[in-house]
Amino acid sequence: MTDLTETHRRSLNISNILHRYGTLAILIALLIVATSMSNVFLTERNLLNVLRQISGTSLMAVGMLFVILTRGIDLSVGSIAALGSVISAILIQKYGTGVALGSGLIAGAACGLISGLLIAYLKLPPFVTTLAMMTIARGLSLIISAGQPILMGDSGAAVTAFGSGTFGSIPYPIILMGVVFLIAGLVLTFTRFGRLVKAIGSNLDAVRLSGIPVGYYTMAVYVISGILAAAAGIVSTSRTGIGSANIGVGAELDAIAAVVIGGASLMGGRGGVINTFIGVIVLGIIANMMNLARVPGYHQQVFMGCIIIGAMLLQYASNWFRK
Repeated sequence: MTDLTETHRRSLNISNILHRYGTLAILIALLIVATSMSNVFLTERNLLNVLRQISGTSLMAVGMLFVILTRGIDLSVGSIAALGSVISAILIQKYGTGVALGSGLIAGAACGLISGLLIAYLKLPPFVTTLAMMTIARGLSLIISAGQPILMGDSGAAVTAFGSGTFGSIPYPIILMGVVFLIAGLVLTFTRFGRLVKAIGSNLDAVRLSGIPVGYYTMAVYVISGILAAAAGIVSTSRTGIGSANIGVGAELDAIAAVVIGGASLMGGRGGVINTFIGVIVLGIIANMMNLARVPGYHQQVFMGCIIIGAMLLQYASNWFRK
């Protein structure tokens, strides 16, 4: 009996180590490989470029984290990013920056609200519901833009200044990314809302029996995801000065991958902001490594898929040792 108890204790210790430090170990390994592959990688210019490029994905990943913590999924974030991009680019020419950006974010919130209502109160499957919203949002983006890129022109000078500007040497999109991660971390760690979001994913029935309005919190995480997805589309537009319905194609997979690589469980209840941030950085480093090595785009998708599978296997190993 003593030997069995000791073996179980060791297994739990290994499980905890894999859960806490597995993502960090992946990051360190990638940094070593990237540094050995190219002398350019560790330059300030390249590192800032990596962080700037992942700024949009990081916003979607934060929203995805909230959704996955409730045992949900949101496949619509890439299309909502396109919708936010197109709406903001069109309206900025007529009504100015404030109205345009606000309308883009409201559109994202509306998409998230519709998905959230259908999932939380009509009990529709998150996968199918957000897949439908993905199609709807992309279609609306194409209709509104007539399938053409939309130049913001001089009316969008303030937005493009944000996309290309810096505070000191740090680009504004990176600062925005840091602020969003900080706020999300505080919400999940220190607020009742954050604790209940995790609790819903861990034990839905217990939370419901406690008298907590589960539907409200489930709906809320999809609204958060929609807003952050639209914000990601606006950030992308700020970098190029162009609103496009083609923004965010496949971005939902990157967001899910970042959260999964960060150790969050697709079964809900487990995941954190710091590890999700590391997961986004891992994806950015992989893409940057392959670009520096001049790996063709189609090959990059294969490597990215392999990384996701590796992260899932790491989760499986963690759960196996816990048994």
